[in-house]
Formats: sequence, structure tokens, C-alpha cells
Amino acid sequence: MDRASVFGTDNGGSSPSRGSAYLSPKTTIHTEKSFEKSFREQKESKYMRKSKLVAPVVKWVGGKRQVLTEIQKYIPKYTNYYEPFVGGGAVLFELQPNNAIVNDKNNELISMYQVIKSNVEELINDLKQHKNDESYFYETRELDRNKDKYNKLDPIQKASRIIFLNKTCYNGLFRVNRAGEFNAPFGSYKNPNIVNEVTLRAVNKYFNKNNITILCCDFEAALNGVKKGAFVYLDPPYDPVSDTASFTGYEKGGFGKKEQIRLKEVCDVLDKQGVKFLLSNSSTDFIKELYKEYRIEVIQAKRAINSNPNKRGEIDEVLVRNYE
Repeated sequence: MDRASVFGTDNGGSSPSRGSAYLSPKTTIHTEKSFEKSFREQKESKYMRKSKLVAPVVKWVGGKRQVLTEIQKYIPKYTNYYEPFVGGGAVLFELQPNNAIVNDKNNELISMYQVIKSNVEELINDLKQHKNDESYFYETRELDRNKDKYNKLDPIQKASRIIFLNKTCYNGLFRVNRAGEFNAPFGSYKNPNIVNEVTLRAVNKYFNKNNITILCCDFEAALNGVKKGAFVYLDPPYDPVSDTASFTGYEKGGFGKKEQIRLKEVCDVLDKQGVKFLLSNSSTDFIKELYKEYRIEVIQAKRAINSNPNKRGEIDEVLVRNYE
């Protein structure tokens, strides 16, 4: 199948009439002013009104909170927002678009977001039952080793489990093995914020007050129907900076060179259709060569996922875009 056939095309449209021929000139002028005022208010609502309480619920490997200032420099105007690798959602929750399609291939993560949208109070109540105890942590972590037990959990319990593990595991990171089982160890934190009621309710309100579609599928499928005027932010699992530096274990199956190339081909389709995209990745020779025909900015990012604290610090990343 032609890759371009995956995406929709923009057929345009006509603007609504601002006035009527039978109105007096004075009335018509009043209508024009009302229209302009309404348009201005809608624009301000879309681009300016944001809640400071909306923030990531879980800490994610490669999360973007440390580089949001750099990313914001390159955010264009847009009609609809797409994020095929939403992860912890730092960029989504910072921008808070009114119309968005967000996606991730991680089923547990997406189920968590859906629960926050539909059952936030039940989720909060379930989170209050967890204990910051090492034995309890490993007992809860081991649930996904026994598929019969795990499958008996309802979506609220599964979402509660993943938030609890994220808040209490070592370094607060989401990591799974090749079987898709959570394998980060206990963090031994004195007072982890397991139940952040304010953030959970704020995210719930954001999801429900806006037109937010939450998907769990391949990144290419998540872009079905994207049209000119939309903006796509892409934050895929990073290309490893060395053979031993790969840390894309938040999704079983990984994301290798073939997937990076497929993603670049999708970016080429977006570019041909006039859809603006911004992509984050590691500053490797492979990535810079792959996207050499696009604009590439090298930025500094602080990363703290290495098990050796002495090896944590600033690393080079790239922001790739197809617009000025």
C-alpha cells in the first residue's frame, strides 16, 4: 500500500458569511465587530488559557520536562495537535491543545490515561490503598508475571498499580523486560507522592473539557487522517548513543534502526502534505544523517536514568523540524 494513502488530504472549505445584504450598514458593522471579537476570544482561549495544575502523572524515560523551554521555541500555530508517542505527556500537558489525538503503543500507559479521563475518583480511592513497603512493592510488581491474576484486575486497578509502581520504584522510571513485565526495583523513598489528587483531577478536567482522542496503536496508524494545518510532535524511543547505552525498554519489542527509518519515511509524507512536524531524538550520526534535509537544532538535555549517578548529566539531543 502507498504510505501516502494512510493520511487524509485537506479539501479546504468556505468561511461563514459575516453579514447579510438586508441589514443596514450600521448593523453590518456591528456584526463585523462582534465576529472579530468572538474570533479573538476563541484564539485567546485556544492559545493562552492553560491550567498550571495540569502536569504529567507518571515519570517517563526520556520525559521532556527538562527541555520544554527549548521545545516551546519551535511550536508553530496549528489547528489540531498529534502526538503519536505521548509517553508521560509533558509536551501535551504544557501546550494543552483544545483538539488533540495522542497515542502510545504501551497498553498499560494508555489504559491509565483512559481511566483518568473516565474514572478519576475511583482511581484516587484505589491509589490510597497502596503502601510504601518493599515487600508490598514486589508483590504488586509480580502481578504481571501471573497472567491469570493480572487479567482479573479491572482497568482502575491496573492504572492504580502502574502509578504506584512508577512513584515508588527506583529513580521513578517505567521499565519493562522483553516479556513486557515491569522490572524496575524498589526505590526506598521515605514519602513518595503516590496519590496526587490535584494533578489527577486537573488532567481529568483537561481531557473532558477538550476534544482529546486517546489511542493505543502503531505510530503510523495514529496519524490517519492528519491534514494540512495540523502539528505533529514526535518523541520516539531514542536511537542509542552507543551499543551499551540503549534504554528504550518502556515498550516490549524495542524500537530499532528499521523503525527509525520507517518513522523518517512517515515524516517525509507529512512534509509532502504540508503538515508541520517537530521530532526529538538523540544526537547520533545516524539520526543527523537520516534527517539531513530538514532543520536540525542540537540542544542540551539533563538525563538522570543511569543507574550510576556519576554518569548522569547533560547530553546532546536534536530537534528536527520541517518549517521555519
